[in-house]
Amino acid sequence: MSKLWPGAAEALREIVTDGATIAVGGFGLSGNPSDLIEALRDTGATGLTIVSNNMGVDGKGLGLLLENRQVAKVIASYVGENKLFAEQYLSGELEVEFAPQGTLAERLRAGGAGIAGFYTRTGVGTQVAEGKPTAEFDGETYLLERGIVADVALVHAWRADREGNLIYRHTARNFNPLVAAAGRITVAEAEQVVDDYLDPNGIITPGIFVERLVTALPRVKDIEQRTVRIAS
Repeated sequence: MSKLWPGAAEALREIVTDGATIAVGGFGLSGNPSDLIEALRDTGATGLTIVSNNMGVDGKGLGLLLENRQVAKVIASYVGENKLFAEQYLSGELEVEFAPQGTLAERLRAGGAGIAGFYTRTGVGTQVAEGKPTAEFDGETYLLERGIVADVALVHAWRADREGNLIYRHTARNFNPLVAAAGRITVAEAEQVVDDYLDPNGIITPGIFVERLVTALPRVKDIEQRTVRIAS
């Protein structure tokens, strides 16, 4: 049976609730599931915990949810491009859990693989380690990090088939495969949805991880910081 839904709003209906944990793919504004983020904003759900590498920028990407005061907590590795994020954090409106980027990636991977936790040396002796168990292996101290399983995961793909098999394109791949596996319910938007099955050898996220699929609307892809060279 096809997993294709008519649109992002329909795909998120009844699966997003107040207080839910939502994992979102993307890195900066690259590979953001923009249609699904906008649909998430339009649900009006509040008290959300967002798990993502970063929170977009002001007025774009996950920054839309901050503007709408829908986010209670963020688990991320980098948030330096969003002034509103800083304001909400400093005012006490927003709870923030920082995770080293590799640790965040592994926490998502572990959650998707059914691994409750893992030990890493990253963060030992820093604020990241506060309140977390440690253990010694081979004379070194390691920090216990828990895997992340989200209530809903939102990802962006380049190409998909109707069974939810996904292929990502270039750097837009980033956190998307990890996020896709870490969701109890994963919703994917794809720029192209083909009628035939994708070549199994090219599939990055197997459809077993994807419950719902939508065709992404055509849009100009945002660039966080456009750098150009002026010819001399």
